[in-house]
Amino acid sequence: MNRYLTGHLPLISIFLFSLSFALYGQGLVIDWLEQNGILDGMADLLSINEIRIGLILVLMLLFFMIFSALKLIADTVNSLSFLFFSSKTDESNSWSKTEGSQWIYFIGSILALVLHPFIIVVLLAFLIASFAYIVFVVYRIAESLTIPGLIGFICFHLFFWAAFLFTILFVLFRLYNTFIASLPL
Repeated sequence: MNRYLTGHLPLISIFLFSLSFALYGQGLVIDWLEQNGILDGMADLLSINEIRIGLILVLMLLFFMIFSALKLIADTVNSLSFLFFSSKTDESNSWSKTEGSQWIYFIGSILALVLHPFIIVVLLAFLIASFAYIVFVVYRIAESLTIPGLIGFICFHLFFWAAFLFTILFVLFRLYNTFIASLPL
């Protein structure tokens, strides 16, 4: 596959996933602003369409930074797992065997953009694309790894992402509890 043709697909996928989440988030923020009476005051300064576009741009930038950071972390985890578990006798480059995997996220991002009013579908599209990506990568590199190397590769990914998710959830839970405890009752 031509690397120059598909090299931009991760950037486009991040952009489309960010836009999907931003479009859904913009609806939530507009509803919240309207319910709390803030939207009318803002509408005195900007038109409703300008507020919507501004919210979409800000939320898109926020989600773009999150997805870009996740891609950077995922590439680093992939590189480390190839470093630790790749067979020393393998002449081929394991990283090059994963070419074509960017199409998985690209198709998932298009699906997410089309179905952006349904946040569950957008989240499922992202999670399914992530799962399909790791299955595709494991399938493509399985022949160049030994059985212990393949088990180590999979366990390394599972352990890292589980620890990462647990840490994020733990910090959010602690912040929430601290916020609730600080409220005057």
